Amino acid sequence: MTIETALESTMIAPAPSGRRKPQRTPGGIFRSLIRDPKALAGIALILLFVLLALAAPLIFPGDPSARVAPPSLPPSPGYPLGTTANGENVLALTIWGGRSSLSVGFAVGILATLVGVAVGLASAYFGGGVDDGLAIVTNTFLLIPGLPLLILLAAFLPPGPATVVIVLVATGWAGAARVLRSQALSLRGKDFIDAAIVVGERPSYVMFREILPNMASVVMTTFLGAVIFGIGAQAGLEFLGLGDLAAVSWGTNLYWSANEGALLTGAWWTFVPSGVCISVVAFALAMINYSVDQITNPRLRARRRGKGKSQ
Repeated sequence: MTIETALESTMIAPAPSGRRKPQRTPGGIFRSLIRDPKALAGIALILLFVLLALAAPLIFPGDPSARVAPPSLPPSPGYPLGTTANGENVLALTIWGGRSSLSVGFAVGILATLVGVAVGLASAYFGGGVDDGLAIVTNTFLLIPGLPLLILLAAFLPPGPATVVIVLVATGWAGAARVLRSQALSLRGKDFIDAAIVVGERPSYVMFREILPNMASVVMTTFLGAVIFGIGAQAGLEFLGLGDLAAVSWGTNLYWSANEGALLTGAWWTFVPSGVCISVVAFALAMINYSVDQITNPRLRARRRGKGKSQ
């Protein structure tokens, strides 16, 4: 593209500043989400789990791992989810477990998405050797078997929530980075990006004000997927005994339930609640993700409008 063409494109662009406004901004996506029944159901479920996790110290003050009743009691009015083989209240463990599992999941989602955005924007704007180098690093992490690397890092690092977050981000960022890099590179060749560069805008302005807003839907989808990965991977690590087993989370609840022979004794109430919580949270995030895809994908929007008219 010549300089004259680029400047001409800025003159005919619809936005007052000579830039093309993003088709779907974060605010626009959110407003559309709160009008979508599936997204509202998913958001309501996530808010319910978050509120229960935050209120855990008020609902069950003290140590949730304390022995409060006879061991292996089935669900009853006094203990709605029964007790473990050590006499711990399963309901208290389940609600307290949400604090660690949700915190780790959202932390992994935020950090993995930030790394992906940084890689995508740097690749798109600078190109050349920077893009090639970042692509090599990303593809290297994608080629390394994720599960063995996950287990290896978790086994040698000191236990704790911060370690789990670091391990999961280190093993999960590459997938997010590849998707966001592809989206950013597709935007890099647009006329409004070339025009911004020609008129002398700073690199930070081009990346964060021109490219990033047009990636809002992909960033949100990547974030939701990373949260699901974080919650599930943490539970898997802790079920294998590679997390902080002294902490209370949905993963450690499953670990201790298996080690106490719940499957052999038929004490289903000790492991089903934590498993259901993980599944419901993943399902809620998946519903939000599906709604974001419907809102931002023109083909799905047209299909949904067509169904609405036929009904």
